[in-house]
Amino acid sequence: MLLTDDISYMKGVGPQRAKILAAELDIRTVGDLLLYFPFRHIDRSVRSTIAGLQDDNTLVVLKGVVSNMQTVTTGKFRERLTVDFNDGTGSLQLVWFAGTKWVREKLKPGVEYLIMGRPTRYNMQWQISHPEIEAYSYVDEGSRHPFLPVYNTTEKMKQHGLGTRALARITETLVDQLPTLSETLPDPLRLNFRLLSRNEALKAIHYPDSQAQLDAARTRLKFEELFFLQLDYQYAHQQRVTASMGRPLPHVGPLFNTFYKEHIPFPLTDAQKRVLREIHADLRSGRQMNRLVQGDVGSGKTLVALMSMLLAVDNPATTESDAANNRCQACLMAPTEILATQHFQTLSRMLEGLPVRIELLTGSLRPAAKKSIKQQLADGEINILVGTHALIEDDVHFKNLALVVIDEQHRFGVEQRAKLWRKATPPPHILVMTATPIPRTLAMTLYGDLDCSVIDQLPPGRHPVRTYHRTEPRRPLVFSFLKQQIDAGRQVYFVYPLIHDNPKLDLRDLEDGLEMIQSYFPRPQYQTSMVHGQLTAEEKAFEMQRFKEGKTHIMVATTVIEVGVDVPNATVIVIENAERFGLSQLHQLRGRVGRGAEQSYCILMTKDELSPNSRERIRTMCSTTDGFQIAEADLRLRGPGDIQGLQQSGVLDLRIASIVDDEPLVKATRDVVHDLLAEDPTLSRYPLLQQYIAHSKNKMLWSKIS
Repeated sequence: MLLTDDISYMKGVGPQRAKILAAELDIRTVGDLLLYFPFRHIDRSVRSTIAGLQDDNTLVVLKGVVSNMQTVTTGKFRERLTVDFNDGTGSLQLVWFAGTKWVREKLKPGVEYLIMGRPTRYNMQWQISHPEIEAYSYVDEGSRHPFLPVYNTTEKMKQHGLGTRALARITETLVDQLPTLSETLPDPLRLNFRLLSRNEALKAIHYPDSQAQLDAARTRLKFEELFFLQLDYQYAHQQRVTASMGRPLPHVGPLFNTFYKEHIPFPLTDAQKRVLREIHADLRSGRQMNRLVQGDVGSGKTLVALMSMLLAVDNPATTESDAANNRCQACLMAPTEILATQHFQTLSRMLEGLPVRIELLTGSLRPAAKKSIKQQLADGEINILVGTHALIEDDVHFKNLALVVIDEQHRFGVEQRAKLWRKATPPPHILVMTATPIPRTLAMTLYGDLDCSVIDQLPPGRHPVRTYHRTEPRRPLVFSFLKQQIDAGRQVYFVYPLIHDNPKLDLRDLEDGLEMIQSYFPRPQYQTSMVHGQLTAEEKAFEMQRFKEGKTHIMVATTVIEVGVDVPNATVIVIENAERFGLSQLHQLRGRVGRGAEQSYCILMTKDELSPNSRERIRTMCSTTDGFQIAEADLRLRGPGDIQGLQQSGVLDLRIASIVDDEPLVKATRDVVHDLLAEDPTLSRYPLLQQYIAHSKNKMLWSKIS
C-alpha cells in the first residue's frame, strides 16, 4: 500500500464512498486518510457514575439511557433541547442550545449511549451542556484497541454509511496494513526531543495502546507540523536577507533633521526612537527592508512612518544631479479613502513649511486631477504620494520610488502589495504597519519571514480610555452622561452593526438608532452626522469633515470608522450590540476616542442575556486597554482562523497543532529552526529538508514523500 494509492481501492470504501470522501473532506488518497486525524478518543476502560460525580468540572465518561426529550423556545429563532440521562446510579440533564434538530434525530430512548462532558450544578441538579455522545454498541463492539477514534463527519457522509464508526473501521484496516514510512525529521533532532518515529506516531494517533502513547503521538505530529512551518518562513527570510539587494539610503539629511527639531508635535517615546533606529539600519544596509511595525491604537505609528519617508526622500536617487526631482520618492497606501484622506491631511499639516511635495491619489479624484498627479509623479516632482488601491494601477509610474509604507497591511492581498514592489528597480524598501496587535505565537509563525518592530508605548499626555458595560435599562443614564459631555464641548460616536433593520437578526440598526438619538438629542441644539458604507466617498468625506470641524456633535456610524478617523475632541464612543463584535474590532473602535488630552470613555451596550463567549469578550474589554493582552484573549476565544486579516496564512491549514494551545512547541520549533539555519544555511547536511524546501512548500512533508 502506497500513500498515493486511490482511496477507492481500500477495503470498506469503494468508488461511491470515495466520491463522498473527496467531496466532503477532500480525502482522495491513502495518505489523505492517514492525515485525517480523530478529534478525540473513547477510552473503553474508564467509567464514572452519576452517583459519584464531584463538583470539580472534571471531564467524565458515563454510560446510560436517555428519555424525556423536550424542546423549549427561548426567544426569536432560538430553542433549547433537554434530555434526561440515567445510568442506574442516578440521573442528570443533557442540554443543547444549538444543533438540536440533529440531536433529536440521533437519540433514541432505551438505547445505551456513552456520553462525555463536564457536569455542572444548575438548580440543584447535575447538568451537562453539549456532551459528546456515541452509541455504546460502537464502543463495545469488539475492537482489540482500548482507545477508539472519533472522527468529524458530515450529514451527507452519514447518509452514505460513512459515520465515525465506519471511518474508524476503515482507518483500522489502514493502520494494520501501513507500510514502513520514511522518517522526515533529522535523527539528532528527533532523539534530542525524544519524539516517536514517524511510523509510530501515525499509527498511534488513530489507534493508541495507552493515553501516554496518544500524547506522545500528538506531540510528535504537532512538532513536525510546526517545525516545517517555521522552516518555510525562516528559510524564506534568510534567503531574502542574503540575496535581496535594495537601494542604499545612507543619508540623514536636512528634511529629517529639521522635522525632528522643529515639527514634531510631541516628544518621541523611547519605543518610537527604537523602531526608527531599526528602520534606519535597514535603509542604509544595502539590502531590501521588509519590516512589520505593529503598535497599539494611538501609539504613534503614523509619525514613525512619516519620519521613515523623510529618511528616504532626503536621499538623492542618483549622484548625477542635485535637482529637486532627483530625490527618492516614498508612498503610503491605505485600504480606504477615509483613511488615505486622513493620512494625507495629517501628514500635510505636519510637513507644513518644509520643502516636501505631498499629494493624494484615490479612485474618486476627477480624471484631470488624476492625470496631473500621475505626470508629476513620473517626473519626480512629487516626493510623497498617499493613496488607496489607486497607487497600484498600471498607469501609475514613479520616477525614483525607494520606500513603500502600507497601513493596515492585513487588508491588502499579497498580489496587491506585490504590484507596488514591482514599481521600482531595485525593489523599494517595504514598511508594513498594523494597529491590530499580533499575539506572540502568531508573530512567531505568521510573520516569521518579516523583521518585526513593536511600538509598545503611548505618547505622553494620553489617558487610557475607560470602558463600561451597560444594558438597555441603563440607557437613560448613558444618554444623560452623553449630554454632559456634549454640553462641555465634547463630541460622541455611536456605532451600529447594521445600516437597515434585518428581521432575522435581533440587533439595533443605524436608521432606527439615528431616530432614537435625535429624539434624545433634538436639533438645532444638537447636530448629528451619519456615515456608513452605502454612502459615496464624497458623502462620507463631507460628513466626516463636518464632525472634525465640530459642526456636528454626534457621529452615528457603522464600522467604516474603525480605522483612520482622528477627532481629538471626541471623548465617548457608544458601541451598540457590542456582543456581536470581535475583541480586535471592539479595540479598534475604542481607539477612535482617547486621541486628545481629555479623559475618554467607551460604552459597550449589550442585551441582558449573553453567551459565555460574549461575556468574556466584554469582560476583557472592560478590564484592559492593552492591545496585546486583548489580541491574546481574542486568539484564545476565536482561534487564528477568525482573527481579522490572517485568513491568507498557512497557519490556518494546521491539521493537529494549535497556535493557541501549543505555544511552548511554537517557541521550541522556532528556536530549533533558527539554530539549524545559523549552523547550516544551505541545509547541506539535511537532504530531506532540502527536498522539502524545493518541492513541498507549506505542506506537511509526509503528504509528499512516501
